[in-house]
Amino acid sequence: MLSAVDRDTNKPLEPPSEFIVKVQDINDNPPEFLHGPYYARVPEMSNVGTSVMQVTATDADDPTYGNSARLVYSILQGQPYFSVEPQTGIIRTALPNMDREARQEYDVVIQAKDMGGHMGGLSGTTEVKITLTDVNDNPPKFPQSVYPMSVSEDKVPGEEVGRLKAKDPDLGDNGLVNYRLVDGDGMNMFELSVDSETREAVIKLKKMVDFETKRSYTLKVEGSNPHVDPQFLAWGPYKDEATIKISVEDADEPPVFVAPSYTFEVEENAPEGTLVGRVHAKDTDVANNPVRYMIPRYTDVEQFFAINTEDGMITTMRPLDRETQNWHNISVSATEIGGHHQDTKVRVNIKVKDVNDNPPEFATNNEVLMCESVAPGKVIETVSAVDKDEMAHRQHFTFSLAPEVAHNNNFSLKDNRDSTASIYVLRKGFSRLTQDVYYLPIEINDNGFPAMSSTNTLTIRVCSCDSKNTILSCNVEPYVLPAGLSTGALIAILACIVILLAIVVLFVALRRQKKEPLIVFEEEDIRENIITYDDEGGGEEDTEAFDIATLQNPDGANGFLPRKDIKPELQYPLRPGGRPAANSVDVDDFIKTRIAEADSDPTAPPYDSIQIYGYEGRGSLAGSLSSLESVTTESDLDYDYLQSWGPRFKKLADLYGTKDCSIHDGDDGEDS
Repeated sequence: MLSAVDRDTNKPLEPPSEFIVKVQDINDNPPEFLHGPYYARVPEMSNVGTSVMQVTATDADDPTYGNSARLVYSILQGQPYFSVEPQTGIIRTALPNMDREARQEYDVVIQAKDMGGHMGGLSGTTEVKITLTDVNDNPPKFPQSVYPMSVSEDKVPGEEVGRLKAKDPDLGDNGLVNYRLVDGDGMNMFELSVDSETREAVIKLKKMVDFETKRSYTLKVEGSNPHVDPQFLAWGPYKDEATIKISVEDADEPPVFVAPSYTFEVEENAPEGTLVGRVHAKDTDVANNPVRYMIPRYTDVEQFFAINTEDGMITTMRPLDRETQNWHNISVSATEIGGHHQDTKVRVNIKVKDVNDNPPEFATNNEVLMCESVAPGKVIETVSAVDKDEMAHRQHFTFSLAPEVAHNNNFSLKDNRDSTASIYVLRKGFSRLTQDVYYLPIEINDNGFPAMSSTNTLTIRVCSCDSKNTILSCNVEPYVLPAGLSTGALIAILACIVILLAIVVLFVALRRQKKEPLIVFEEEDIRENIITYDDEGGGEEDTEAFDIATLQNPDGANGFLPRKDIKPELQYPLRPGGRPAANSVDVDDFIKTRIAEADSDPTAPPYDSIQIYGYEGRGSLAGSLSSLESVTTESDLDYDYLQSWGPRFKKLADLYGTKDCSIHDGDDGEDS
């Protein structure tokens, strides 16, 4: 607002006036793409003019003033594939049949210029990345028209023969290929499957092939797209075919038997070498190697059969018995000579045909019990028969009494013509006291071919019965004695028991009469120290260590020393000197005491004990130290030679010298 005022008075001279100042815009701001860079996708093979996307730029200048804010779009990069509408900024395809497989991504630069695109205008640019998406515009194609493969004839069904794959440059479902066998002479021998990971067609063996029968097969495989785009259906067909030629390789195969199994028959009791049958195998290889046969012994352990190694003829090695074994199941092995010596086996079942070679016999062997009061004409038993042979059609048993009893007055037989016979009583008045057992031989015939008969004895025992013909007692040992041993056996057992008791009593009596031990040894004896010396003195051959065990007696330690000789008739008490204390035993004193006791024994000869005087060694010039040969009278032995044995035997020389002196002194005293 503006007004005029007096300078002096500062009063308005006129009313206020309003002035509007308008700023005129100039083109000083370039266009800007606020959302760049841009990314767009468009299907490949799209028609020309297909919209890809729209880009928009902004200009800060006044759009109402002249052409400053009027923008015009143009494409700087991306021709001739794409174009842009100048006013709208819509990007469109400009080239037909753009193929993703040839080029997938495009970098497009769009420019926006103000001033209507005239000279002097400002501009701004942005980048647009355009990607072609995949469509199913390519059919599958096999790289080869013919695929050679091979398979060995020893391969088993299910094994892989080979692989193949059709190429399809499309992606995802558009590039998916299905395979199938459509033709060829090997469609029954091979099968096709698809590997889920590699998407390859896998040819596998369906049935075993035979090189000798057919050596090559042909298969035709088709690969096709399961998902077809109708827009490009005219570009088809979306499938392709290839031929597979499979050659069969020869392999060394085992021989093959003509039949899967064999069944033969042979009569029992046939002599050794009887022909049973023949098996036959052949080598199916081109080489046609000869075949050798054998029977594995684990299938014929008892070796009933033999086979000719060259022609497969099976024969018996000994007669067969149907009643023991009516079927023989064996195996025959065929091995080719040459190659890899492969073998194969076949089952052979041999039936042993029956021959009537077993006589009939009673079905049961029980005794017949008959009452004493049985009435004449009564049936006391009905007998039947059995036969180990096969019963042929209408074959039956017939019965008759043996000729030696055909006219007896006690019993008769009637053949019932049904393979049984009845035994009748002819008289009365049977008595156990007169005869308690009757034996009736009966002939049985089986009427076979050839006929077989046997004589079986029927035992009839007479028993006492009550008025109701109930058996009370029979003279049969099992009815008299309880189950157990016979009388003779019981007597023998009792006699053995009595003899054993007598032996025990006699042994106890003898032990009580034995003499008391002469000395008691403790478990720990000082004489055990002698074991540290391994020499008993010069001149003896025995240089082994002295075994104190010969002077120790476990019985003596308990106060009991049995004598090993004859007991003297008179018993005298021991000398008053007695035994030294066990804890103060000295070997020297012990030997002197024992010698004195032996010399003072009034009985002759002086009895000794093996437990006290044991093994003394062999080859000693001094002889035995035992007192068995000593006497109570003056000794005629001269022990002076002991003085020449040296200091080691000084104690022994003094001992016997002292003994002699004491004896002589005693004699002198008596003489005086």
